[in-house]
Amino acid sequence: MKISIIVPCYNEEAALPIFYKEIKKVLMGLTSTYELIFVNDGSKDHTLPLLRQLAEEDKNVTYYSFSRNFGKEAAMYAGFCNAHGDYVAVMDADMQDPPGLLPKMIEILESGDYDSVATRRVSRQGEPPIRSWFARKFYKIINKISDSDIVDGARDFRLMKSDMVKAIVSMGERNRFSKGIFGWIGFRTYWLPYENVERVAGETKWSFWKLFKYAIEGIIDFSEVPLNISSWFGIVMTFVSAVMLIFLVVRKLCFGDPVAGWASIVCTLLLIGGIQLFSLGIIGQYLARTYTEVKHRPHYIISESNHPDFDSVK
Repeated sequence: MKISIIVPCYNEEAALPIFYKEIKKVLMGLTSTYELIFVNDGSKDHTLPLLRQLAEEDKNVTYYSFSRNFGKEAAMYAGFCNAHGDYVAVMDADMQDPPGLLPKMIEILESGDYDSVATRRVSRQGEPPIRSWFARKFYKIINKISDSDIVDGARDFRLMKSDMVKAIVSMGERNRFSKGIFGWIGFRTYWLPYENVERVAGETKWSFWKLFKYAIEGIIDFSEVPLNISSWFGIVMTFVSAVMLIFLVVRKLCFGDPVAGWASIVCTLLLIGGIQLFSLGIIGQYLARTYTEVKHRPHYIISESNHPDFDSVK
């Protein structure tokens, strides 16, 4: 049994030594055949020199360094494309994904009842309350409006059989939302709960605004409901306008009342104009993603690796 561990890294020089020590200890207790795949996502600190050093000292370490920052989704995809294990796990280097859970995850997979073991946080201790509230609402919304099954508190940290990894790699879209992809492809998944763990070093790379944009991308990538909403807005406003027009004509013919009030007209125009711009914005988001897909640009570009046969562009 060979285990592949994929670790996306962006400015993780402080956390990497701690993570490497812990994951090495866990893996040596599980199997003698494993690979640690580190993907340097355009880090600006000393992450890359540290990975070079680890690769020189440990033959089980493979690193891929991007030519620039392509994002965590691209880093995970690069890891999936280059993993060769029977079991493949994706983990963060900040220790918020505890390596100590791996033995339990392998035990569950070897039972034969599941194809993957995914982790979910049962608490958000240490996280800002407003961020936690928005996160819970996001999971509720996306589960209602999409075909993906995303559990509240789900992490990217999961252990999968190679067949599931092949299915993930086969989904070659450029606009990637891995939590949605994991849920969309199906497979039997066991959800392993655990308490939230703070970072051991460094700072989080996910600001509230970045998380908000990521949530919007997830909704657009896996649901057509926003487009339906804009269509319903158009239908409703057309109906309301027709009713108001009939009302004004009847009022004029029956009572002779002039139509008064420029303020009401201006407010109505602003309301309709706002709805039109909102709907155009939604359509624009879908068109932008279509535009990105049809250009067929690579998901990432690798500038350096210690693997002799790496593909620089994917």
